[in-house]
Amino acid sequence: MASTIRKVLIFSLHSILSLFLTVASHQLHHPLDPLTPSEFNRVRTTIENSYSASNHTLTFQYVGLDDPDKQTILSWVSNPSTTIAPPRRAFVITRLDKNTHEIIVDLSTSSIISDHIYDGHGYPMLTLDEQTAALELPPTYPPFVESINKRGLSLSDVVCSTFTVGWFGEADTSRALKILCFYIDETTNMYVRPIEGITAVVDLEEMKIIEYHDRFRVPVPKAEGTEYRESKQKPPFGPLLRGLATMQSDGPGFEIDGHTIRWANWAFHLGFDVRAGPIISLASIYDLEQRKFRQVIYRGYISELFVPYMDPTEEWYYKTFFDLGEFGFGQSAVSLEPLADCPAHAVFMDGYYAGQHGKPVKISNVFCIFEQHAGNVIWRHTETGIPGEVIREVRAEVSLVVRMVSTIGNYDYIVDWEFKPSGAIKVGVGLTGVLEVKAAAYTHTDQIKQDVYGTLLAENTIGVYHDHFLTYHLDLDVDGVSNSFVKGNLETKRVTNNISPRKSYWTVVRETAKSEADARIQLGLKPAELVVVNPNEKTKVGNHIGYSLIPGSAVGPLLSDDDYPQIRGAFTKYNVWVTPYNKSEKWAGGLYTDRSRGDDTLAIWSLRNREIENKDIVLWYTMGFHHVPCQEDFPVMPTLTGGFELRPNNFFERNPVLKTKSPKDVHWPNCTITRP
Repeated sequence: MASTIRKVLIFSLHSILSLFLTVASHQLHHPLDPLTPSEFNRVRTTIENSYSASNHTLTFQYVGLDDPDKQTILSWVSNPSTTIAPPRRAFVITRLDKNTHEIIVDLSTSSIISDHIYDGHGYPMLTLDEQTAALELPPTYPPFVESINKRGLSLSDVVCSTFTVGWFGEADTSRALKILCFYIDETTNMYVRPIEGITAVVDLEEMKIIEYHDRFRVPVPKAEGTEYRESKQKPPFGPLLRGLATMQSDGPGFEIDGHTIRWANWAFHLGFDVRAGPIISLASIYDLEQRKFRQVIYRGYISELFVPYMDPTEEWYYKTFFDLGEFGFGQSAVSLEPLADCPAHAVFMDGYYAGQHGKPVKISNVFCIFEQHAGNVIWRHTETGIPGEVIREVRAEVSLVVRMVSTIGNYDYIVDWEFKPSGAIKVGVGLTGVLEVKAAAYTHTDQIKQDVYGTLLAENTIGVYHDHFLTYHLDLDVDGVSNSFVKGNLETKRVTNNISPRKSYWTVVRETAKSEADARIQLGLKPAELVVVNPNEKTKVGNHIGYSLIPGSAVGPLLSDDDYPQIRGAFTKYNVWVTPYNKSEKWAGGLYTDRSRGDDTLAIWSLRNREIENKDIVLWYTMGFHHVPCQEDFPVMPTLTGGFELRPNNFFERNPVLKTKSPKDVHWPNCTITRP
């Protein structure tokens, strides 16, 4: 009985504590925390009440945190116990009576601070609900049903997908989508069985088909060999991969407090946005010698993802997607699978966004956070030069990874932010999923006598050439807000005056960018070291402290500057841009990207050629892939990876992981190796 009473008391205490923590978590926000479900509901109620007399449908296209003033945030971070947190506000984009409204809602008072009608070019991000509604139209549209019947296909096996229309010089545009359809008889791999020649255009305001074309017929690619589900595979199977069990005997090495994550010598805030997906804020690293945390990143996230396809024909020319601004990277995020997307010891976080009617939508397990033991070496050295002695020192590397996966149509994007004890931050992107293919009459390459804008992957199946450009917004605050961008040009010098048998050498000639024009860089043209420095701080020996950008492969656009997709995606012309911090300059492709005209992009803002030396600056970096599909990408694509690194450059006085010890225990399924 006593044991039972004790268990009840313990359970009650845990329940009370849990309730207290739940209440506290709803009352106490970090100023950069994403909006909560209750706040989404408050936004919805506040705005709906203000338009209660309207007879028109109100839709919520975007709801997110209205970023507080940066200086206010930094003041709060420096002394949160005595500084009043900035007010919680939401930035909302709605559609009402064919108008786009920009609304700011004060969450503490449930009141509207401002309501502005946007009258420029472009439209807000598409919602999932309106795309779903558009997809319900073709099966009930008689001309579409007739087209399917003429092809001898079963309407019940036809599924469709939405495609943005873009802009190609039209004087007037409307909110519209194109709909293309696919055949899933004998396979669930819909994108590899397109029904070519049929296009429907849907007016999103009227939610009806306003254009319909059935231009030609080609065979639908075969289903054979396209199924990717494990349960449907038949012998023989691929190579046997052995499992690996990892254990953390002392538990995870990181702490999560709300949205603040602390691990090893790092602390940062992790947010979620319906458009950007993961947002890393206030990343700082502990300096063992200075015995304090030092600023590195104020805010970092993917700003836009531009995917133009290279087929200029009538059925394909408009396939030039801006995935964040049109479809939303966060809105397209998927729940991560434990033990598949993330290792067994990962910790998961949920994400929320507002649906079309303003109600919160939950994405379970949208993030996973885990320590990565990849068998890498953080540093090592073997010394055999000392007589009679061999010294071997090796330190195993462990890093912390934050991961999200966004599935936008046929492609799955795996996004990682990896923090290393050395102070480096590796940003990785993996591309997988299914190729965008077009049906054709060809069954062998010998039959192809003209440009088909892609690779013949299987019978009647062409994988179209395309690009992926990911532009990152990186607001670095290296040991403070005032920073400069330095290009260390690697220049060849001739040896003169017969001082050496050598004829040449290279040296570094540093150039501090004074304006935005000075900082624009097309990588691959000239070798250079790219560093964001704090010109007001130096190391003991006199070097400016900084962080280097270590780019990935140099990839730039190949479209002509006057091509309409490239006008909209002009922010990809340079891999590197630097702008002065401006709260409103968040989205490289513009706030309103759907059917935009390229008049509100990073490329346009930068034309002002503002001063950037010793200022609060933002580094923009575009990484990319020119994708020439090959047969190994079919029917589902092995992950293609890329990325870049932010690495300390004279930020520390010496190697910051000199005294870091390797993990004590390494576990395998049947044995444990313990280091002395």
